Amino acid sequence: ERRNRKSCRNTKGELIMRGVLHTHWGACLIVLYVLFPCLCLSSLLPLCKLQRKFLLNELHRPGDVVLGGLFEVHYTADLPEGTFTLEPQQPRCSGFDILGFRHAMTMAFAVEEINKNSNLLPNVTVGYSLYDNCGALLMGLSGAISLSNGQEEQVVLQDDCSGIPPVIGIVGETYSTFSIAISHMLGLFNIPIVSYFATCSCLSDRQRFPTFFRTIPSDAFQVRAMIQILKHFGWTWVGLLVSDDDYGLHVAQSFQSDLLQAGGGCLAYLEVLPWDSDPGELRRIVNLMKASTARVVIVFAHEIHMIQLMEEVVKQNVTGLQWIASEAWTAAAVLQTPRLMLYLSGTLGIAIRRGEISGLMDFLLQIHPDKEGNNKNNMVRQFWEYMFQCTFDPVGWTEDGRALCTGQENIKNVDSEFLDLSNLRPEYNIYKAVYALAYALDDMLQCEPGGGPFSGNSCATLQTLEPWQLLYYLEKVNFTTSFGDQVSFDENGDALPIYDVMNWLWLPDGRTKVQNVGEVKRSPSNEEVLILKEEKIFWNFESKKPPRSVCSESCPPGTRISRKKGQPGCCFDCIPCSGGKISNKTNSVECISCPEDFWSSPQRDHCVPKKTEFLSYHEPLGICLATISLLGTFISVVVLGIFTYHHRTPMVRANNSELSFLLLVSLKLCFLCSLLFIGKPGLWTCQLRHAAFGISFVLCVSCILVKTMVVLAVFRASKPGGEAILKWFGVMQQRGTVLVLTSIQAAICTAWLVSASPSPHKNTEYHNDKIVYECAVGSTIGFAVLLGYIGLLAILSFLIAFLARNLPDNFNEAKLITFSMLIFCAVWVAFVPAYINSPGKYADAVEVFAILASSFGLLVALFGPKCYIILLRPERNTKKAIMGRGATKS
Repeated sequence: ERRNRKSCRNTKGELIMRGVLHTHWGACLIVLYVLFPCLCLSSLLPLCKLQRKFLLNELHRPGDVVLGGLFEVHYTADLPEGTFTLEPQQPRCSGFDILGFRHAMTMAFAVEEINKNSNLLPNVTVGYSLYDNCGALLMGLSGAISLSNGQEEQVVLQDDCSGIPPVIGIVGETYSTFSIAISHMLGLFNIPIVSYFATCSCLSDRQRFPTFFRTIPSDAFQVRAMIQILKHFGWTWVGLLVSDDDYGLHVAQSFQSDLLQAGGGCLAYLEVLPWDSDPGELRRIVNLMKASTARVVIVFAHEIHMIQLMEEVVKQNVTGLQWIASEAWTAAAVLQTPRLMLYLSGTLGIAIRRGEISGLMDFLLQIHPDKEGNNKNNMVRQFWEYMFQCTFDPVGWTEDGRALCTGQENIKNVDSEFLDLSNLRPEYNIYKAVYALAYALDDMLQCEPGGGPFSGNSCATLQTLEPWQLLYYLEKVNFTTSFGDQVSFDENGDALPIYDVMNWLWLPDGRTKVQNVGEVKRSPSNEEVLILKEEKIFWNFESKKPPRSVCSESCPPGTRISRKKGQPGCCFDCIPCSGGKISNKTNSVECISCPEDFWSSPQRDHCVPKKTEFLSYHEPLGICLATISLLGTFISVVVLGIFTYHHRTPMVRANNSELSFLLLVSLKLCFLCSLLFIGKPGLWTCQLRHAAFGISFVLCVSCILVKTMVVLAVFRASKPGGEAILKWFGVMQQRGTVLVLTSIQAAICTAWLVSASPSPHKNTEYHNDKIVYECAVGSTIGFAVLLGYIGLLAILSFLIAFLARNLPDNFNEAKLITFSMLIFCAVWVAFVPAYINSPGKYADAVEVFAILASSFGLLVALFGPKCYIILLRPERNTKKAIMGRGATKS
């Protein structure tokens, strides 16, 4: 329900009918009890007799078929007590609505234009019967019953009580509540109704209103259009005010559900504007608006509600609000005053699609009270009296100060909005409604016999026409207006929806302008398409930009929404994503985990490859260890060269030169195998590093063990009866012992590699944001056996050397071996806990350090003193010098 002009509410009829008009049973009661129709007595006499006649403002034009129209030509009606008695009294309508009369004249013009069109309904004259509802529900019902029954006292019908009905379709009503009541009633008789202004979404229910159509979009589409505007400007926190009637309450329900489904925002408040202008209630609502953080207010109400509301807004001086107007008050001139424009300037509104109707101006200029030539032009006479402030009543015409109408007045000389056709909106819908009925009738009359849609493939004829037959064709009508708009109805009787988006502009000279800044229409994919010309929009703010209206600012990428308990969904906190998770969209509900090899960026808005960590040749630690390894290898080679060069000297020969050479080679291998622990682990490096390490050290320790055993055996052989022991320590036995001990380690490594081979492993347990490349040992037992075997040989060498430490000799090698094994064992005993507790690349560094430390310990302890004598004290490198001190001791 809505009002296009200044409105007052006639509550008398509404209070009578409110309880019964929303059901089919209520409509039946009205038809049967109050508005009793004509009785067809075909069995006695082919005569329909009108039981009663209503006294209404009306305008008629005869024709072969007649279209009905219901318009608000007056604002209010004073209904006398005898309105529905058998002797009804003429209701007094007041407050002439000049635009309501123009609506009625638009229908009359459309009918005249159709009659002149030889391509549409040829050889058929279309008439009309127009009634004034005077802004009262009971008057609208009276007009609807008069249209369905006719106003002739007696109608002679055929023997079967058939004939052309009084009207074949009705254009109207203005308000949703009126349309609900009339559609309930006339739907019982299958009379099609095409409304040009009723927008309640409830009227799309085909179960309740099977004969209702409209050329104006329903409030359901208007609500979705509003939501599109909210989403376009990012307004997620808005207030909603609605009127206390079918229009407002259905909108409130639809708006809440559609807003939730669209995810476009939340309602900061929802208030119902009172009909009775309750000052306390209005004060409470405005106080709520003032206290709310919502800067956008949407109002689905009528002009009268807005006038009452704005009085309180002005009183409290509530500024800084962005108003969104429903089409009920988008074009309300009564609100566009300097006093209110201080607050309403910049308003955005939804308006009925504007159209152009060629020839309407000439038709309006031809309106004259004497044109019809009969007494059924009282509506035109009232218009004439209003326009020229005169009267046609010769009795007492001077008492009210008005002149007597002469009929010579010229409409062109009156400055009135009646002739302002620059903004035809409801008129354009009326124009389309009349043409929809005409095209449906034309399609029906073009039916070829035997190819019709009714029973037996029959067609309807003008002589046997029934309204339900026209209803069938109206559902399928499809045409294009001269303005270029397509007109058709969907399964709910709604036309293809389109709205204009309007903006209220306060010009510097004090004038106001409602300008078109865009449109909202339905796309072929059944979605709402919003087209805005933002550069034309006037914003009533200092920034001259759209306001911000949000409960909580949007959560940027890298954060997620955390709802505030007990608050609407638009009120939330922004929680940063945890490590390893990201959100790359604004207002993400949850953070998503990065893939396994990726980690969240510092901003938590995208995933980046994880940093890789391993003991690299490009970092200082890796460079230092590699350098030390190569240095140890170089020193081993130098020592080997020294021993090779001086292999004939007593110092070299006295210390089992063959085992010394083999020991130097094994030490060189120990130094080199440490390089396998540096660099990114691969399958072959993981398999080779521990095998090379284990075999190299076993070869080294085996040489030391055999060397120690030989030293001990030689000194034992020098005692009486000890010669026999030397046969067990010949050259072949020494080589064989070293080979056997090394082969055992090789077998251990082979079994380990075959059963559970070490392999590269990406370890993320140490650091979530890093990938530590390491070699998984595969079998811990295999690794433990490998180390244990080296330790066993080292301990055995240490014990034997310890027993031989005090043997008489000028250069007792047993002491050097004891010291070297002590260093070796100390390094590897310390290695185990350090290795276990070192994460990532540091575990490899600890192992390399242990290899290098033990290797240097052996190299320095075993070969340092010998090189010192060979190079710096050659006088001591003689057999006599080596053995002399020993002889003295003996």
